[in-house]
Amino acid sequence: MLIENKKTFSIGVLYGISFLAVLAVIFSPIFGDGRNGLVFSDDMFNKLSKGSSYFIPKIIKGNDKNMGKQFSVTISLDKPEDAVRAAAQFKKAGSDVQLDDRTLKISGDLGKTLAVILKDADSMFNNAADKIKADYGYDGKEALQSWWQALSKMDKALKKDGKIEQSKEISAVMKKAVEPAYNFYGIESQQVSDKIGIMSGLLVFYVVYTMWWGFAIYFMFEGFGLSMKKAKVKTEV
Repeated sequence: MLIENKKTFSIGVLYGISFLAVLAVIFSPIFGDGRNGLVFSDDMFNKLSKGSSYFIPKIIKGNDKNMGKQFSVTISLDKPEDAVRAAAQFKKAGSDVQLDDRTLKISGDLGKTLAVILKDADSMFNNAADKIKADYGYDGKEALQSWWQALSKMDKALKKDGKIEQSKEISAVMKKAVEPAYNFYGIESQQVSDKIGIMSGLLVFYVVYTMWWGFAIYFMFEGFGLSMKKAKVKTEV
């Protein structure tokens, strides 16, 4: 294929080379702590996501209305060892627990039980897993995973029993406290307002950089004489 317009083609090549040069910089470990640009931006957006996902104080306050309300539910976990761990944690939370292989019958004060789970979730969200390990004797993520498994089963069992309000309270704790605490553990929390400049800059750069490559392809194709034109509309006589 011959180049019909060398000037246009050269512009496209220049865009392409500069695009690849910037890409090489992005993948270079020069963004602090040996990180490349992708890892740096990913870390920053994870921190901002964590900062906007801290609902635990609100859930703790909302849990006050559950104090003194009794609950009773029977669940079955996947493995006997999961049931043993969950039973120990619910007992620590002040609940009455009957254990039979993989099956747990749990009863007690809903508010007090959820308060302990929320305390554990708050510790993990704030990267203080050592507090949980001191209570249970094993890793904080394991404890939170155990809470999540049990709460998930409780949510389904309570819905099946028609105890919708209790199910909603448990689901809120699971989704807005336990899940984000587990997923964001180990990540530093930052507020969007503190990073608005660099965040806006990255978003603008992403848009411009995407268009950059598009223009490179466009000009090179133009140089080869390839272009897109609107098709003529045929008129019938």
